[in-house]
Amino acid sequence: MTTGEEKTAAPARSAKRALVGRLSWGLADQAASSISNFAVGVYVARSLGVTAFGVFSLAWVTYGVILNVSRGLATDPLVVRFSGVPDASWRGAVARSAGTALGVGAAVGVLCLVAGAGLGGRVGSAFTALALMLPGLLLQDAWRFAFFAAGTGRKAFVNDVVWAVALVPAMVAAARVGSVAAFVLAWGASATVAAGYGCLQSGILPRTAEARGWLREQRDLGYRYLVENVSLSGASQLRAYGLGAIAGVGAVGAVRGAELLMGPFLAVLMGLSLVTVPEAARVLRQAPRRLGRFCLFLGGGQAAAALLWGGALLLIPGRLGELVLGGVWHSASRLVVPITLGVAGAGLGTGAAAGLRALGAARRSLRCQLFASVCYVGGGLGGAAAAGTVGSAWGVAAATVSGSAVWWLQLRPALREHHHDPIPEVRTS
Repeated sequence: MTTGEEKTAAPARSAKRALVGRLSWGLADQAASSISNFAVGVYVARSLGVTAFGVFSLAWVTYGVILNVSRGLATDPLVVRFSGVPDASWRGAVARSAGTALGVGAAVGVLCLVAGAGLGGRVGSAFTALALMLPGLLLQDAWRFAFFAAGTGRKAFVNDVVWAVALVPAMVAAARVGSVAAFVLAWGASATVAAGYGCLQSGILPRTAEARGWLREQRDLGYRYLVENVSLSGASQLRAYGLGAIAGVGAVGAVRGAELLMGPFLAVLMGLSLVTVPEAARVLRQAPRRLGRFCLFLGGGQAAAALLWGGALLLIPGRLGELVLGGVWHSASRLVVPITLGVAGAGLGTGAAAGLRALGAARRSLRCQLFASVCYVGGGLGGAAAAGTVGSAWGVAAATVSGSAVWWLQLRPALREHHHDPIPEVRTS
């Protein structure tokens, strides 16, 4: 006979296994994405040379900014309000969200076409190629978040693998042409193949005609998340440009080298970020009082793991470090401690950030992100002015820890407000 405790324990164990499974698919998906991006970067760099690769990188960085715009307007509201909901609600929301991503790609693509025509030369042709590929690139990313919102991360992983497989013949063909535009077209065309496969996986066609309705329905979240995402990427770029102006381009290289040492752990963080908000939203719907503990476990676990990884980096022999980074190792190794503390602070803050997003507290999360971005730029540039490269790294570490504290200070009252006056977050109209 089974006791009442055994009957209660069985569903709990099943729920934990399901959670671990979803987290594992998030890590696997990010690993596939990171490896393919790394391979593309290396292949293009070796094929084009330094100057042309710089032009390709301009298109890549521009895509990163546009991607943050699309996520803020289309997929961030989706994972907040439609994670773990009935299938009919999810499918309708995904059709509108994916249509919004396509619309963003088309609208910004027109701007890139104008920029390409004005710039001319290799830079202009690269931006023209990017304009043509943006809809497919953004739609492929939208499917990833849609699948994680549904708890089917395996489909997101398969979709990224399809992109990686399609990249191989596309890159070989681009190498025969040998131009920057050809590589941008190959990169985007392979993403478009995966985007089309996402339609088959989901059985959903994006509804671009309903993009305006989606933006209107999600305006309380979407526009704030848009500002959050753009401020995050913009702060990183401002710090890099400012550091180069204050301490020289070599300082930027040293920081980048130290970040590469943290690269495997950062890939883990990025993989977890795909599932943290959907999982927090599920906890909120199933057991609201457990959300705070879930966020603390999530943030604390990431911070502890970052400290362990940084401690392991300190034990790397100098000869091995030089083998990996070459001449950059000496300057990068001096930054391991502050960058580790910065990553640990960021990991701790992501727990609270996931909670605020699950609660739909967009106003609070926007304030937190703007504060964190201002601190990041101020700490990084102020530290550079005071003590060069090392000072910039310590300034960013202090700013990140301070930003994390603000995230947690905002989560506590948001949880109290939800417990006192819970508001349904799912909108099916």
